[in-house]
Amino acid sequence: MTVEAVLINILNPKLSIFFLAFLPQFVSADEAHPLPHMLMLSAVFMQMTFVVFAGYGLFAASVRDHVISRPRVMTWMRRTFAGAFAALGAKLAFTER
Repeated sequence: MTVEAVLINILNPKLSIFFLAFLPQFVSADEAHPLPHMLMLSAVFMQMTFVVFAGYGLFAASVRDHVISRPRVMTWMRRTFAGAFAALGAKLAFTER
């Protein structure tokens, strides 16, 4: 992972805007120190997101192992993708401007 990739991800304003728009509704308006509560909610959200993405990764790895280890599945996938690309190419060739 490069420093540039990390900086792009950290400086992306979408996540900050999400936290600033979503989390305040779960913090009481009369709370004396809302920042620690917001940080705690952010940490919980980040942990839950990590668990979900780790689950996605494990599932994808198991599907990949299943596909790679079976030559018939690989052949079927190659033919399916080739057919889909051929169909898309034919559709593009016959599309009028």
